[in-house]
Amino acid sequence: MLDRLREVAVRPQRFGPPARLPGDVRVSVSRVDGWPVYVVEPRATASGQHVVYVHGGSWAFEISPFHWRLIAVVVRDSGATVTVPIYPLTPTGTAATVVPVVADLVSDLVDQHGADHVTVMGDSAGGQVALSTALLLRDRGVPPLRRTVLISPALDLSLSNPEIDRVEPTDPWLARPGIRVSIDLWRDSLDLDDPRVSPLAGDPAGLGPITVFGGSRDITHPDIRLLVDRARAAGVDVDDQDGPGMVHVWPLLPIPEGRTARAHIVDLLRG
Repeated sequence: MLDRLREVAVRPQRFGPPARLPGDVRVSVSRVDGWPVYVVEPRATASGQHVVYVHGGSWAFEISPFHWRLIAVVVRDSGATVTVPIYPLTPTGTAATVVPVVADLVSDLVDQHGADHVTVMGDSAGGQVALSTALLLRDRGVPPLRRTVLISPALDLSLSNPEIDRVEPTDPWLARPGIRVSIDLWRDSLDLDDPRVSPLAGDPAGLGPITVFGGSRDITHPDIRLLVDRARAAGVDVDDQDGPGMVHVWPLLPIPEGRTARAHIVDLLRG
C-alpha cells in the first residue's frame, strides 16, 4: 500500500468527469480555497435540492468514473444539484484540514438554500468525511441537514472492533494492514478518537436523518452496525440499508443490488 501511495503522490491522478456522463446534465467547475469544486446540475428544471458528494478512495486516490456515474444518475433522476469537492489527498490533505473546508461548503449551501434542502453524502473514506462534517456542522450550530447519506463509511479508524476479525476473511477488497498506512497519513497529528478522524467517536445526538448502506462482506460493516444502534439510541432517524452478502461500496457497482440502492437514494432526494 505504501508503494502505491508513493506512486500516486508523484503521478497526479485525473479527477475530472468523463467526457460523456450518463443523463442530461451540465457540469461546471470553480475553485474554492484552492480546491477544484464541480457542480453537476440537470439541464432541465432543478428540484431545488442540493447534495455535497465526498468521494472515497482511502483518502489517497482520486474520484473515479464509478463516482461520477453515481453522481450523474442522482442528478438526472432526482433533479438535485450535486457539488463535488476535489479535496487534497494524503499526505497533503489531512482530516484537520479537509473536514472544516467541506463543512464550510455545506454551510454555504445551507445559508443559500436552507438546511432542509441540503444533503451531504459520501462513500468509504468520503463517508467518514461526510459524517465528520455533519458532526462539525452540528457543533457549529448549523440546523440539521435534510439527510446524511453514507455508503460503506469508514467510521472508527482505530479498526479495533473485534467483529472485524470475523468479517475480514470474507472481504475481497479491504484489509487492515494496507488501510492503516492511509489512516496514519490522514489523521496526521490528530488522535484516532477525534470525531474529525473517527466519527463513530462523536455523539450523534442532534443530527438530521441518516441513511447508511453497509454490506456484510465489508470490514466497515461492524462499525456501521454500531452507528445504527448508537444513532437510534440518540434519537436520530436512521434509514438502515443493510446488504447481506454485499461488498464494499456496493451501491456504486453495476449489479442489480447497486441499481436498487441508487434508486433508493434518488427517492430520498425526491421525497
